[in-house]
Amino acid sequence: MSSTPLIPINPATGAPLAPLERTPLASIATIVDASQRAQRRWATLGMDQRISALEGFAARLDDPESAERLASEITAEMGKTLREARGEVRNVRSRLRDFAARARVAAEDEVGREGSVEVTTRWRPFGVVAVIAPWNYPVATPSNLILSALLTGNGVVLKPSEQTPRTGAILHEYLVSALPEGLVGLVQGAGEEGRALVESDVQMIAMTGSIATGKAIMRSAALDLKRLVLELGGKDSMIILPGADLEAAARHAIALGLANAGQACISVERIMVHPSLLEDFLRIVGGLVSAVRVGDPRDEATKMGPMASEAQRSIVLAQLADAKAKGARVLIDGAARSPGFFLEPTLITDLKPEMTLVQEETFGPVIAVEVCESAEDAIARTNASPYGLGASIWGEPGPALEELAGRLEVGMIGVNRGLSAAAGGPWIGWKSSGFGYSRSVAGMRQFMQPQSLARTVAEID
Repeated sequence: MSSTPLIPINPATGAPLAPLERTPLASIATIVDASQRAQRRWATLGMDQRISALEGFAARLDDPESAERLASEITAEMGKTLREARGEVRNVRSRLRDFAARARVAAEDEVGREGSVEVTTRWRPFGVVAVIAPWNYPVATPSNLILSALLTGNGVVLKPSEQTPRTGAILHEYLVSALPEGLVGLVQGAGEEGRALVESDVQMIAMTGSIATGKAIMRSAALDLKRLVLELGGKDSMIILPGADLEAAARHAIALGLANAGQACISVERIMVHPSLLEDFLRIVGGLVSAVRVGDPRDEATKMGPMASEAQRSIVLAQLADAKAKGARVLIDGAARSPGFFLEPTLITDLKPEMTLVQEETFGPVIAVEVCESAEDAIARTNASPYGLGASIWGEPGPALEELAGRLEVGMIGVNRGLSAAAGGPWIGWKSSGFGYSRSVAGMRQFMQPQSLARTVAEID
């Protein structure tokens, strides 16, 4: 094992931040064992007691000083604007009530009867869940998985991204301050430590990240048949048809295409516009792109900060170079700036299917516009992708538009709006974008296993 400490880089300056020690590989089994011992007691608590304990964690997020400390670390390590980072922290607190309500329903026994046989289905936790977090939303995304696991009676071992270990350490600190000792463990490191955690005696793995990493985890988990919830990559389409509100569509394209510098699993990555709307849409969206202020993420006036790493910026620049070489038309050419890993937004059109910008996840500040001759054309292109996380469709409101939406082979769809897990909806990807899902009552049950108990009862006349 490498003894080299983790040294995160500030994306706004390119300068190293204070290092953190990696977790020794030999210690991971001890951390998992401590979580298992605490989990046995945690699982016996009633739902009210578990919710009450987690309210103590939420109270840390309600404290202005604690919340600002966490948001500031997000900005320092991954570069999103402080405004976005504060929103990420607020969202974790606000979701707890909804998650708790879903968990209550998910954990309820179900009783069925057939003749003299009565069967009760009870829902039981798996044990310890390894939560492997991404760098792009280093608090909100793992918190969704952690809260789901804890509410349903599991223990957790958190493994933050090696790019955002300091943020992960603070999140862990806030959790353990409110929860039983050992219940939530922490493993710091990169690929080697992540593999060791996956191969340890955890009963379930919940991970958000790349498809390649997800496949590697599945191969390892197969050896012990460990349960999985994986949220993987996306290449979300936005389909704009006649009858659409172009102003609203353009605002959405900017909001979901450039949020977090385009580094979101549900970023708008492919905008498919009917030919009759193309020039008007390009004019409107071009004005919005030009107004985006890129700069110091701590400046309140900044709308977009740097990308999280030089490596991620290089991926985006390579895709843009490939598109330009194959004939794409660049309307706004976003420049790369240093120091730091800044990349101004790009608006590009006249795209071809063979371009990597069309085929692969971009994960960067690019507004990529294709022409679709019809709704059928746009649906066929979307469904031909190996990705299937989300999509949105914009047009004349009504049953016809919703029928088109239902033909999209993705897990989440917005009709004349973006995606949402409101009202208890699941967060789910199809095809290569996911395995299992989270949120919702059904999502909570991904973190539990059913057990049936049959008894003989008197028959009812």
